[in-house]
Amino acid sequence: MIKRNKKEYIAPWEKAFDLVLSPLEEFIHRQTTSGILLMICAIAALIIANSPWHDGYHHFLELKFTIGMEGFQLSQSLHHWINDGLMALFFFVVGLELKREILVGELADPKLAILPIVAAVGGMLVPVLIYISINPEGHALQGWGVPMATDIAFALGALVLLGSRVPKKLLTFLVALAIVDDLGAVLVIALFYTETLNLPALSFAAVLLLLLIVLNLGGIRRPLPYMIIGAVLWIAMLQSGVHATLAGIFLAFTIPMRPKYDAESFLTHISDMVVHIKRAFQHENNIVKNVELRSRVQALEEGVHLVQAPAQVLEHKMHLPTAYIVIPIFALANAGIPIDLSSLSTIVTHPVSMGIAAGLVFGKLIGIAGFSWLAVKLGLTRLPQGLNFKHIVGVALMGGIGFTMSIFIAELGFVHHAQDLLMAKTGILFASLLAGVSGFIWLYLTAEKSPG
Repeated sequence: MIKRNKKEYIAPWEKAFDLVLSPLEEFIHRQTTSGILLMICAIAALIIANSPWHDGYHHFLELKFTIGMEGFQLSQSLHHWINDGLMALFFFVVGLELKREILVGELADPKLAILPIVAAVGGMLVPVLIYISINPEGHALQGWGVPMATDIAFALGALVLLGSRVPKKLLTFLVALAIVDDLGAVLVIALFYTETLNLPALSFAAVLLLLLIVLNLGGIRRPLPYMIIGAVLWIAMLQSGVHATLAGIFLAFTIPMRPKYDAESFLTHISDMVVHIKRAFQHENNIVKNVELRSRVQALEEGVHLVQAPAQVLEHKMHLPTAYIVIPIFALANAGIPIDLSSLSTIVTHPVSMGIAAGLVFGKLIGIAGFSWLAVKLGLTRLPQGLNFKHIVGVALMGGIGFTMSIFIAELGFVHHAQDLLMAKTGILFASLLAGVSGFIWLYLTAEKSPG
């Protein structure tokens, strides 16, 4: 039976479920949780790949999955569906974050944006130079883009674990840096990790992108048309030779970022709606029976949605499934690296793993911290209030955590060279662990705990 008081209904099991679910929901929404889940999945993949189940693990990833109908089918291995399909959703969220940061975020103000942009450029350029110096020729050179990427989930999760020892502005700096870093990685994938182009498919993709832009300029705010055209765009990109995940970026940049109502209009709208709701309530206080009251409440709900930008709403809705489903699945499918301790010396000295590890650990440190120092000394920018170069060095070390995007680029660069891909993934895991631990220890020992 359902109990009722004057203000709310309370079901018999409702309080018990709230006691269980509320801490779970709080845990899920913590910034550290996605990094923890990613770490668990990566460790699980490593354990499986080095267990008697490793053959079954690889066989499962190579299973073919086909969608469509006769005459129009897409048939890919599960591994490809994850890397080309699910990761398009990840890139969609990255695109929404990029657009928000560029229009209204930390990258919108040129004065505030200079430091993270310069730091990110240094953090991409120096690792690439280090890798190329170790792998100057041959197919190993294809991995030059691997050490330029920072994994924002891992890096931000590790930084948040330090709590009050680091100022909040350092978190903001890391987010802005990682956003620019992601943009650089996306451009590299588009320009340098594209195989043979299919011009008809590429032309069709361009027409679809133009149609999305027309929808935006025409004031279409409903997400459904964008999603339908975006799905077709993904198929066109898949056939074009340009990596299909970039469809997610293109789609994100066409989603409207301007709300229908500004704050003042919304407040006026809400005030009017409350008056109408009160009048409807006076006739019948049971919303199930009162059609007018229900319609007024639904109109109020629609107004709440219209005061938010469609891109803002989608970014919020897509964050959880991307952080807690897409990226963990990607880790499970790509972090399964067989490790032979007897050949550890060979792995450590292999040019590919050495180049990636050196690029991520030392290249990110030198690039991010060094370019930030130069930008400040040359008077191009200044450190945000409350930050010092000890903080920047700590973030530079954590910038060497290159898990998700680095593995993704490695899959593209070494798609035809399995041994080099194995060395690349090993180098990524080793460097990410070393960079994360050293960055955490550095900030723990050097950063002063904030009062209160």
